[in-house]
Amino acid sequence: MESKMAGAMEKPECLISSDSEGKLCVQKKAKEILDGISNPVVVVSVVGLYRTGKSYLMNRLAGKQEGFALGSTIESETKGIWMWCVPHPNKPDHTLVLLDTEGLGDVHKGNEKHDTWIFCLAVLLSSTLVYNSLGVIDNMALEKLHYVTKLTEKIKVKAHMNDDYDDSAEFMRIFPSFIWAVRDFTLELKRGDQTITADEYLEGALKLKKGNTAYVENFNLPRRFLRHFFAERRCFVFPRPADVPDLKNMEKLPEEKLDPLFLQQSKEFCKHVHSSAKPKTVPGGRTVIGSVLGGLAEVYVEAIRRGDVPCLENAVETLAQIQNEKAVEQTQEVYMKEVLKSIRLPMDPAELSRIHRETEQKAVKFFISMSFNDTKQEAQLKLMGKIQAKYEDLCYQNQVVCLEVCREELNRVFAPLEEGLRDNSFIKKGGYKKYRDTLRRLTAEYREITHTQHTCEEVLTEYLKKKEEYGNMILAADLGLTEADREQEVIQLKREAGEQMQKVLEEQIRLQEQALSDQERTYEENVTRLLERMERERERAQEDNKRVLEAKLKEQEALIQEGFDEKAEQMKKEIKGLKEEMENKSRSKQSTFSKVVETFGTACLFIPGIASKVVGIGATLLSKFL
Repeated sequence: MESKMAGAMEKPECLISSDSEGKLCVQKKAKEILDGISNPVVVVSVVGLYRTGKSYLMNRLAGKQEGFALGSTIESETKGIWMWCVPHPNKPDHTLVLLDTEGLGDVHKGNEKHDTWIFCLAVLLSSTLVYNSLGVIDNMALEKLHYVTKLTEKIKVKAHMNDDYDDSAEFMRIFPSFIWAVRDFTLELKRGDQTITADEYLEGALKLKKGNTAYVENFNLPRRFLRHFFAERRCFVFPRPADVPDLKNMEKLPEEKLDPLFLQQSKEFCKHVHSSAKPKTVPGGRTVIGSVLGGLAEVYVEAIRRGDVPCLENAVETLAQIQNEKAVEQTQEVYMKEVLKSIRLPMDPAELSRIHRETEQKAVKFFISMSFNDTKQEAQLKLMGKIQAKYEDLCYQNQVVCLEVCREELNRVFAPLEEGLRDNSFIKKGGYKKYRDTLRRLTAEYREITHTQHTCEEVLTEYLKKKEEYGNMILAADLGLTEADREQEVIQLKREAGEQMQKVLEEQIRLQEQALSDQERTYEENVTRLLERMERERERAQEDNKRVLEAKLKEQEALIQEGFDEKAEQMKKEIKGLKEEMENKSRSKQSTFSKVVETFGTACLFIPGIASKVVGIGATLLSKFL
């Protein structure tokens, strides 16, 4: 029941392509592969102009020499978006999803709208976006990255947003980290006489010009978008990898034939991506698993096919219902599969309870990893009720089988007594003592055989009750007893009957106490896992906010240095608003968690079998997270 990745892909598969009408569509096989991945996914996309060597870097990230098609002609080799899922080399229980996109600006294709949507989908689906280009980062290179200026037109974060609302923070939260990979770089990384880093080279290229002319506005536009919407920016520069003739078969070249500096930079690039690229999330710090990623791709592509602007908020809501229904169904299946592997009816209810407890813990953990945006815990409560019903059914089946076993043993053990009753062998002088001794001997034998069965006393009580009339008849018919003897026996019989009923009552109390304990553990397990997930999501959301805040502070400083005082003052207001938002969310943690636990506990009262007593446990659990 642990999170898993379906069998690692031996080669890439097409995720998104164009149909016969030229409209984008998600490929069934790739979607099925993603549906089989219940691990968090780290999604790295590469975009860039065609014939710039994008695919080579992706193959290196996969730890392979070959995989994504490199091609050696002037035509774009990759069509649509291709996907390669591999186990993450640095993050256990994570899957690295590599997305290689169709080369932008293919003169033979000449479809600007198609290229823009491919770029937008890469941004929406990835947690790290690699932009691949040739030569240097200059104005021409930035003009070719004009797709970035269309992002806010082609993507909506929220379905409804005020016109005066600053949405740059919202985009920063959802947009991936940005890496500019400059290929065939021949310049020295220097500014004047000062050696600079590749990151400083990129930031220098993104400096804004002052002025109000159309030229200045066009110059600043792509730079402003990169600075305002991508909070994390890195740059790697690569020299030409090999001599020109060898480049045609680059994927076949052994490492010794590659330029050592290129090889070193490739290793540094892969090391950075593997260590720094974060799992894909959606607003609220909610981590995306493979099946959710596939669902997002479908929802986005369907919106594009309809001619709509993909909206992240709508996509999350649409996908949540589908994903959570699937999570409830699959969790029930794995719960039953795991339980049925371990139980052998009849069994001690305490042992059945232990198996249920351990399996439920795994099941709830599985559900938490599979569910998505279950903000009102409706899916979790539904699952809780269904697992409780399945456990109660198992307990009932165990009771039935146990009763059958005890009754069979009782019929076998008490067969001599029944035979004596049929032939009236106890209706004689001294017959009562013989009957009483036989009954006690067989009762002891029955208990010895069935003492592990929790219904043994219940079945025995039922049998002894039926024999009371026979016992009274034999007692009355035994002429060897005085009236005082009979009175003494009646007193003894009543005492033994009372003791027998006490045994049954004690067993019923134990079962009731165990049932209550099971219900309390169920509630505790669900609430604990829920609070753990909320805490993880809150921490990830805080990380995103901190990342955005640091980016805005950095941008404010850059605007001041570049002389844009008015824009720096506006950025100051944005920073103040963001800080206030972060402080409010931090202060509201306790009330948010408390409200969720209270709502969850109240809802549990309406789940059959969950006792009202469990609601009080929530406060104790909550204290661990506050």
